[in-house]
Amino acid sequence: MNTIIGIQGITGSFHHQVAQEYFNHEFVLDECLSFEELVDSLLAGKSEQAIMAIENSIAGPIIPNYALIDKNNLHIIGEHYLNIHQNLMALKGQKIEDILEVHSHPMALLQCMDFLKKYTNIKLVEDKDTAETARRIQEKQLKGIAAIASKTASEMYDLEIIAPEIQTIKNNMTRFVIIKKENSFVPESEINRASIKFELDHKRGSLAAVLNVMSDCKLNLTKIQSLPKIEMPWKYSFFVDVTFEKYEDYAKAKSLLNIMAEYFKVLGEYKNTKI
Repeated sequence: MNTIIGIQGITGSFHHQVAQEYFNHEFVLDECLSFEELVDSLLAGKSEQAIMAIENSIAGPIIPNYALIDKNNLHIIGEHYLNIHQNLMALKGQKIEDILEVHSHPMALLQCMDFLKKYTNIKLVEDKDTAETARRIQEKQLKGIAAIASKTASEMYDLEIIAPEIQTIKNNMTRFVIIKKENSFVPESEINRASIKFELDHKRGSLAAVLNVMSDCKLNLTKIQSLPKIEMPWKYSFFVDVTFEKYEDYAKAKSLLNIMAEYFKVLGEYKNTKI
């Protein structure tokens, strides 16, 4: 039986492309048009694993997704990096001068803002998914409306690319994480990356002390993101990604942080795939 993989978006989306590249076996897609729906799919057992975009090299971290993983006690079991090539597409025969509106996912719009600023007459409309927007333009024959999506989406939904590679920075990369409802056993010998969350006492030097422990234990801090605790004003949670060469170094740091922090949680321990 094929594994059911949940993605945000539909066939032809970047999440679909990640599924094709990450999984080396046959799978069935569960298409979800929001990250909340994606999480619900996992929790309800509709999908066995799910793919979630977590940060982009241009637009930065997708902070609500960290909160979704944490709140629902999901486990990160892997990651995948994808070079994102954004293209402006519309019904065949149209030119950029014919376009009145551009529809796409908010992250896609953000990644292409330098290009879009050149066309002040074009209205920008946030949508749920890049590929779904492309499909709707074709199905409803929407003239004067363009989508920002992948080349694959343009081919799949028979749209013409009227402006290729419009992302602000050509080396535009998004990091995706693979998540499950239950933790997946990964041999310690393969684990060299971890995603953790902690909360600290609000006193001078508490964060510096934690960072010093990570450094002393030979952990490489690749990202730190603070998120306010809604129920406790001026109190913050820290979401941190670290890489390391030896699991025992990480295990030592983990035991120390568990003592130092008011709250400590491991969101995932997995293999670092960034080259």
